[in-house]
Amino acid sequence: MEALSLLPINTLTNNHISLTASSNYASLSSSLQLNPSVKARTLTLRKSLVRVQAENEDYELKQMRDMAAARKRWESLIRDGKVKVLTPREAGYAVQLSSKPLLDVRPSNEHKKAWVRASTWIPIFDVDNKLDFGTVPRKVTNFVMGGWWSGMPTLSYDSQFLAKVAEKFPKDSELIVACQKGLRSLAACELLYNAGYKNLFWVQGGFEAAEEEDLIVEGPTPLKFAGIGGVSEFLGWTDQQRAAAAKEGWGYRLVFSARLIGVFLVADVLYIGAQQIGHYLQDIRTH
Repeated sequence: MEALSLLPINTLTNNHISLTASSNYASLSSSLQLNPSVKARTLTLRKSLVRVQAENEDYELKQMRDMAAARKRWESLIRDGKVKVLTPREAGYAVQLSSKPLLDVRPSNEHKKAWVRASTWIPIFDVDNKLDFGTVPRKVTNFVMGGWWSGMPTLSYDSQFLAKVAEKFPKDSELIVACQKGLRSLAACELLYNAGYKNLFWVQGGFEAAEEEDLIVEGPTPLKFAGIGGVSEFLGWTDQQRAAAAKEGWGYRLVFSARLIGVFLVADVLYIGAQQIGHYLQDIRTH
């Protein structure tokens, strides 16, 4: 558990929030500087903004330090041969020809889109579906800071992860551990190694690096696309979709071009509608 405390879950930053708040403060103070009571409230607001900005910077620095420390530990595990490296194709051979167990540690939002046949799914982090005082602010922050674009929900560590793995696999099992991009599976390998599993194999690059013929896949979505979502997926602006567009040609690209045009048209309609409503309300006030 000590290892997990050093693993950053959300690597997004709050820079644009603090910058927006600072610009709002500047315009507010310049327009209301003649009123002493307003100046006092503005000073309080400024102190709050400075404190929030400092907290954001501290959080970002902590995230960077935690990630750097985690990467050093993971590199050490691989360098010392404690965790062996497999390509997705090698993992496919091991699963199909040697019947080695493949442990899928992805969250449920990725697993339900596509999975490897005969794999065992035990997420190390999973979607946080709780709606309480502690989780709602995290969900809002995650959405504002990029969740709307990437489609990545708020995740939380499953404290029963090791216990669930122990129910399925004894400590001497040869376990192939994989996730979508390769980072969470490395964190899982670290936990499993510290818990006594010494025959671990890590799929380098995760399922995102796999070709169609590498693994036998089931589910409604290609395995490469299981980790994308949100507005970026809808518009076709992810690296995976761009690579697919290069192979598929213009027909594939036209679909997403039409979607982008549709988004602009809807935005224009909403903007014009908002203007019309504003004019209507202004006419009501003047009369």
